[in-house]
Amino acid sequence: MLDAMDFLLFTFAILPIQKEFGLSSATMGGLTSVALIAGAVGGIAFGTIADRIGRVRAMTVSILIYSFATAGLATSHSLWQLIAWRTLVGLGMGGEWSCGSVLVAETWPAEHRGKAMGLMQSGWAIGALFAAAISALVLGRFGWRVLFLVGALPAVAAFFIRRTVEEPPIWRERERSESNFFEMFRAQFIRKTLIATLVASSVLIAYWGLTSWLPAFLASPLDKGGAGMTLTKSALWLIVLQLGAFTGYVTFGWIADRLGRRPSFTMFMIAAAIVVPVFALGARSPMMLLLLGPLVGYFGHGYFSLFGAMLAELFPTRIRATAQGFCYNAGRVVSAAAPLTIGALAQKHGLGYGLALDAMFFAVAGVLIWLLPETRGAELATNSPAPAPL
Repeated sequence: MLDAMDFLLFTFAILPIQKEFGLSSATMGGLTSVALIAGAVGGIAFGTIADRIGRVRAMTVSILIYSFATAGLATSHSLWQLIAWRTLVGLGMGGEWSCGSVLVAETWPAEHRGKAMGLMQSGWAIGALFAAAISALVLGRFGWRVLFLVGALPAVAAFFIRRTVEEPPIWRERERSESNFFEMFRAQFIRKTLIATLVASSVLIAYWGLTSWLPAFLASPLDKGGAGMTLTKSALWLIVLQLGAFTGYVTFGWIADRLGRRPSFTMFMIAAAIVVPVFALGARSPMMLLLLGPLVGYFGHGYFSLFGAMLAELFPTRIRATAQGFCYNAGRVVSAAAPLTIGALAQKHGLGYGLALDAMFFAVAGVLIWLLPETRGAELATNSPAPAPL
């Protein structure tokens, strides 16, 4: 929740920052891309750190980093300062997911792991709702600098987490062998590592291309390929979107525990590849935006509940956070091109066209997932090879 709130505050401030600094749409997309690349670096690094020092301790550090960096954005007076602070935000954001998703996966039993991961992932939607609500209340009245000062608040939670959350038993009871970053590329794991990375890459290209430009798309005039809504109305519409996302995160976990990881994921991918282009190119009336918003939120977000569960089920404890951090965050590196590309396309063809084209990567992920084993119900491996598929 806190991760999403801090990271997404920037998406609501894109237009006022762009105006104040006189930056192009491509440059604003590039600022999001910088944070995504940094998020990938942070996710990979903190995955390795979590395997060495523990999930809780590593996660606490990541929260402190992105909290103070978000507040630091308020002090920016040049493009390079914006880049520096967004880099730190990305490092902390990427690190938190790598640590937190493994913490949840290792704590819950196999039959409920998907549900637990769905509940954890739903925090992103709650955080996005907070970001939208805070932006609606603060941005117009006090400006974008005050908006980012709110981003320091998650630092308070880090101290409570460190004091009250225990490391999962499976990590505490592991054999004391050193984790090896390169083990995931050995013969027994390399196929899973590469395919999982491709799935994450395809999904994250589609997701970040969509999410990073949604507020600007809604607020941009119709003649520039946008939806022509005011900033306040677009923030309210995003609340509807995130309500759909919250439902998608939670229900995906239940569906995946019942039907399996692969069929559930493919169902969401097909639906997202249809709904997002219809929304981007066809929704221009308030009624159409209202009807399609929850569907975009549900199918365009809910599938993320897959990654924390399935990736954990593919690798043993000694390299679980390392491999999970790499597969997911290497995909984030690739996805960093999406905001920049859509920003460039927007200058020529409008935002709607770029968002529709970007959604095709959902379909690609829906095909790639079938190259991985089905892991529903698998017990987490300790220091042995990954569990065999059902």
